[in-house]
Amino acid sequence: MEAVNGERPTANGQRPELVIFVGLPGSGKSTYYFANLAATHAHVSKDLMPNARRRNDHQTIAIENALAAAQSVVVDNTNPSLAIRAPLIALGKRHDARIIAYYFECSVRTALMRNRQREGRGRVPDVAIFVTQKKLQPPTTEEGFDEVHVVRTED
Repeated sequence: MEAVNGERPTANGQRPELVIFVGLPGSGKSTYYFANLAATHAHVSKDLMPNARRRNDHQTIAIENALAAAQSVVVDNTNPSLAIRAPLIALGKRHDARIIAYYFECSVRTALMRNRQREGRGRVPDVAIFVTQKKLQPPTTEEGFDEVHVVRTED
């Protein structure tokens, strides 16, 4: 398959996607990935690297490898601020990927309730939800996303 206008198509003829999830812990990001994107997108999550040093470096390498292979990829972390998302967006642009945000709109109350239902390493301290809420900036196309989708996950 040849590139058109410098774009590297995936197996279905489309540019690879870099999907960046944005939302509180417990807002349904991973659940959404497994229900809707697992069949078509690689999964990169710092939650899957709990013992890894330099998790940002490991995450960048995993994203680079997927996009270099023209594989669409989801970054399944909270990604609450523009400052955290900017390097991810730049990485996607370097690989000519379509950059898509999924913003998981969820109240702190709902996130806390869901978090309390988690077991083991899946559960985060409640303070992590409050800290993320303070940092949370909804994504916009102005920061470099080609598309922004809002996923409402209230019970």
